[in-house]
Amino acid sequence: MNGFSTGEEDSRGAPDQVCCLVDENERCQRPAGNASYSKRIQKTVAQRRLRLHLDSMARHIYICDHHKNMIQCARTKRRRKDSEDDSNETDTDFPEVDLFQLQVNTLRRYKKHYKVATRPGLNKAQLADVLMKHFKTIPVIEKEALTFFIYTVKSNSNKLEQRNGDSI
Repeated sequence: MNGFSTGEEDSRGAPDQVCCLVDENERCQRPAGNASYSKRIQKTVAQRRLRLHLDSMARHIYICDHHKNMIQCARTKRRRKDSEDDSNETDTDFPEVDLFQLQVNTLRRYKKHYKVATRPGLNKAQLADVLMKHFKTIPVIEKEALTFFIYTVKSNSNKLEQRNGDSI
């Protein structure tokens, strides 16, 4: 390596690592990417009844891009309200915000802003899980939030811009 990064090397695990998942009783042989099989992802897999589980022999928790996309698609697919059958599953169980997509510094700013108590030394996945639990507890009055959003868009103003005295 010449000291320069193309970015591709940074998004992959070790070159010999393969996906840590077992898909329908067969170990995946695709190369592992940078996505990890966190507890939040395991919960999504269980709720959506995907036939995936962590291989007990795997020495890492990185999954391939194929399974990452499969899980993301399953998470974003929503059932229509009239087709929910008798299950207690609702759209509110799956927030559309994926905190794991954010950078660690952004997660730390969120933690600091809301004064969320965590133990020191959490990695990104653990921090995202803790903050997602906090995020779900924030009460939102939907009508009020939408009204304020529409007002902000129509008036071309932003609360942060008003506070700093700047305007774009």
